[in-house]
Amino acid sequence: MLKRCLVFLSVAWAGFGLLFVAPANALVEIDISRGNVQPLPIAITDFISDDGLGTDISGVIADDLERSGLFKAVDRSAFIQQINDPDQTPRFEDWRLINAEALVVGRVTREPDGRLRSEFRLWDTYAGQQIIGQQFFTQPDNWRRVAHIIADSIYQALTGEQGYFDSRIVYVSESGPKTDRKRQLAIMDQDGHNVRMLTDGQYMVLTPRFSPNRQEVTYMSYENDQPRVYLLQLETGQREVVGNFPGMTFAPRFSPNGQRIIMSLQQDGNANIYTMDLRTRATTRLTSTSAIDTSPSYAPDGNQIVFESDRGGRQQLYVMNADGSNQHRISFGDGSYSTPVWSPRGDLIAFTKQSGGKFSIGVMKPDGSGERILTTGFHNEGPTWAPNGRVLMFFRQNAGEGGPHLYSIDLTGYNEQRISTPDYASDPAWSPLLE
Repeated sequence: MLKRCLVFLSVAWAGFGLLFVAPANALVEIDISRGNVQPLPIAITDFISDDGLGTDISGVIADDLERSGLFKAVDRSAFIQQINDPDQTPRFEDWRLINAEALVVGRVTREPDGRLRSEFRLWDTYAGQQIIGQQFFTQPDNWRRVAHIIADSIYQALTGEQGYFDSRIVYVSESGPKTDRKRQLAIMDQDGHNVRMLTDGQYMVLTPRFSPNRQEVTYMSYENDQPRVYLLQLETGQREVVGNFPGMTFAPRFSPNGQRIIMSLQQDGNANIYTMDLRTRATTRLTSTSAIDTSPSYAPDGNQIVFESDRGGRQQLYVMNADGSNQHRISFGDGSYSTPVWSPRGDLIAFTKQSGGKFSIGVMKPDGSGERILTTGFHNEGPTWAPNGRVLMFFRQNAGEGGPHLYSIDLTGYNEQRISTPDYASDPAWSPLLE
């Protein structure tokens, strides 16, 4: 795996400064209360290279930034100055004439040992100043990941927010006829590229979830008609059964420190929430009701848990302390609520809401206030947060379609996009930023 700490060498290119723009001085600021944010015009030139790879890298950077909804790549046919040497100061007036408020230039070369060297500079065209300059070394096969890391650096420098492009999605890939659907565990880059199957489809899989600090996934599989929770090591392919539980097991998810999983176990017609210590395999019961309590998700500090329960007659959202105390309802709108997921920032909880025959994806504050619906459709479900807590991914099946597809939407509710996958796709889970 490519390690950020190994490829980020900011001081090796003479003349490159490391000036990160503070949030207060950023060219564009994210203000989700404003609704639709006007995208920042940014010119991203083809990186200089001998084999066309520089053009590919700059294309991925442009796609990442545009997909965020915060940036608009200026059409390259409008460029007045052609960049032949990224070491030279640009003619800023040429870029201001085409309304480019920021400019990205770069170079890609091959080192004698075969490694790829990618360099870039980000300029503020109106201030006439370099904002940031960095370079990265890696193997040629990792060129797409380098592009995502550069896009993250640009995103952070211009918004003051952490990027999310150098991350992956694990999901359930669905293929075959509806009456005999094959469901495989799959993984891909957050932009839909580099899809790889993790299971062979012999057994149905459900609810994959990333560990917060390891290349590890937990998921459910119905092997020999027995539902079990598995841990899968992504780098080695090694997997293990977490435990054999009586009855059905639902929605396993990691704790923020990665040392526990929390899940719902069904016994005697009802379901309650349990945690398991992955080191000792000891389980602790957190809820004890005659209802169905399921879909638990930890707050990022690990002190609270949100979950869904029908103890009040229909599915609603509840929050409790990590030890099971102080259980209280937080959702009070019309309809039913399910699949809650706490934001990595801790400020919001995403959910699925069913009302009026439609399914919506929305967010609310941890105390239940400030509910906002981001998107509504025939069947939307299963939100998952980007690492920076500013974008959600979910799956949707439209009326008349043969299966579900993945979509992303930001917290403004305006920037909704379909994520292309080779087959139908459901149950996405967003990884932390890669290391």
